[in-house]
Amino acid sequence: MIVRSKPNLINVLISLKGSIAKRIALRSLLVTLLASVIVFIETLYPAYFSRVNATPFTLLGLSLSIFMSFRNNACYDRWYEARKALGTLVTEVRSMIRETQAIKDPRQRGKILRDLCGFAHALNARLRQEDESSAAGTWLSQLPSAQAPNVPDSILRHVGQQCSTLAESGAINEWRYTLLANHLSSLTNAQTICERIKGTPLPFPYTLLLHRTSYIFCILLPFAMAEPLGWLTPIFTAIVSYTFFGLDAIGDELEDPFGRDENDLPTNALVRTIEREVLDALGATQLPPVLQPVDFVLS
Repeated sequence: MIVRSKPNLINVLISLKGSIAKRIALRSLLVTLLASVIVFIETLYPAYFSRVNATPFTLLGLSLSIFMSFRNNACYDRWYEARKALGTLVTEVRSMIRETQAIKDPRQRGKILRDLCGFAHALNARLRQEDESSAAGTWLSQLPSAQAPNVPDSILRHVGQQCSTLAESGAINEWRYTLLANHLSSLTNAQTICERIKGTPLPFPYTLLLHRTSYIFCILLPFAMAEPLGWLTPIFTAIVSYTFFGLDAIGDELEDPFGRDENDLPTNALVRTIEREVLDALGATQLPPVLQPVDFVLS
């Protein structure tokens, strides 16, 4: 995720970090070169372009802009819902830290809280399609089975069993156990929301239609502008292609908010926040440092 102060005019014009320009530069360049070729042909054979009307392109461009806005709103909703789910993860771990103060055995409390750290690491790895067991292993009091299909869920089940054992032994009362179980249910719900976002992309035909239409529009647009605008056509084509290709690429980037793109969610930083608060609750004096943006990017 890009973390920087509000850019001034110069930064707006020259900043590339976090910009979509790098991803669409080749496409925009090719369309601009095509526009230059079309203008050159128009200067040689102007009669071929005299009957081309710009009205259909105006209507198509307006419709394409509206549909792209709908798609980008849907992609941003996915990004924002994922951020809320990860925020719930932090909230519920903090609540577990507070509620487990009722556990008098510091060793048992430490197991539960460190397992929750392992859960955060495993969920982060799962959403980024990495090795879940390796990511969580150093934090867990009991490694999940090698055949476990869902390591984060296995960790939560183990934490639930520990809480149940404490309730049965009288180490915590029934009311406290109910609170802990509710927090674990909220963690499961947050995990399920993240998995739903990760595993259910936007309908492919809808995305494909917008991809194709934006390409067709940008390729055909110079034919309508060549006659009235002349050599200004490549400039306006570059601007239009940057806008449409950029909106398209931004939607692709926001559709999966758990990756490692510059504008994806800073899941590593959120997991580090959980680490620090758990270790502080367990009495650790040396905490891992807060993750800071590197070249304006917070991972």
